[in-house]
Formats: sequence, structure tokens, C-alpha cells
Amino acid sequence: MQSIEYKIEKSILSKPRGCLLLPGDFIAFGSSDAVRKALDRLQDKEIIKRIAHGIYVRPKISKILGPLTPSAEEVANAIIKRDRIRTVPTGSYALNALGLSTQVPMNIVYLTDGSSRELYVGKTKIKFKKTTPKMLLAKGRISKLVIQALKEIGIGNATEEEEQKIIALLKKEDIKLLKHDISLAPVWIQKIMTKAL
Repeated sequence: MQSIEYKIEKSILSKPRGCLLLPGDFIAFGSSDAVRKALDRLQDKEIIKRIAHGIYVRPKISKILGPLTPSAEEVANAIIKRDRIRTVPTGSYALNALGLSTQVPMNIVYLTDGSSRELYVGKTKIKFKKTTPKMLLAKGRISKLVIQALKEIGIGNATEEEEQKIIALLKKEDIKLLKHDISLAPVWIQKIMTKAL
């Protein structure tokens, strides 16, 4: 009879390096308690590395730098998937994701319908901020980022160049989703977004 630890280790070794692992991925092998203990032991054996509560990685190894940690974004996406929460990136992170800012944010803030919490991946802080369901109604991947990015820039502060960039990005959005999301935005943001129709 193979131990749970052995089965989990075999499963992990079959996955590519850099792959994020959640205890829920191994629920077929045993109780959540047994899975957690097995993951702790595999961490002691340096097969995996814990990067946040309940999130592990099979680290990629660089010849020069040694084990590499996944990006804060990858970790955030793993949490979103694990907890099945709805989120929308905000602030400087939304600007960066749209290419409107080259500044890599040291804080990644998501509005969420899940619980509020903070965690660190390296020096980057990931913050999930509980919000009202209304704030999460936007459906388009680009348009929901645009709404948050414009809120960060502030009313009347978007340059001609930023506005042109935003309109070009919105033209790639599914038109049905775009129309839906425009209706949710504050009026001053609607005026900018409507130019993409």
C-alpha cells in the first residue's frame, strides 16, 4: 500500500516546475489533514516550497539564482481559483496590467467578494479587499480593468495619450461585455469608454 505522501510526491513530480500546488489538488489521495501533513513533509524534503498559507510550488531552478519564486500575480490567481472568489484588480496594478504604467506595483490590490486578507510574496504585498457585489459586476477582462485604472488616474486627469491607449484597448473587448460594463461605470468614465463603440 503506497503512502499518501508517496502518491502526492509522485503526482507533484509529474507536473512541470513552477507549477502552483494547492492542498485541494490532492483531495483524492486522503483527508485534508493527511494531505496537509504530507505536504509539510514534502516541504521538509525540499520537493516543494510553501509560498503562502495553503499554497505551494514545485520551484523552477535557475542555474544562477537557484530556486525561483512564482510572481505575486500567479499566487493571486491561484488563491482566486482555490477560493472561487470574484475579483477585480485596482489602482496602480490595473494601470500596470493595461500597460498604462511601467511601474511595477509593490502592492497588488484586488476588490473581492471573498474575505479581506493580506499576504506577501517576496516583497510584494497582495491585498484582497472585501467590496460590495455591485463593484464586481463588470464582466469584460479589459473593460473592468479600464474602469479601475481610470478611477486611479482620477476624474479629468487622463492625458490625451492615455485616453487613446484606453480606447484602443477597449476596441479589443467583446462588444456585448463592453456595453454591459459601460452601464456600470461612473458617468465621467462612461464618456471615455463610449468612444470605443
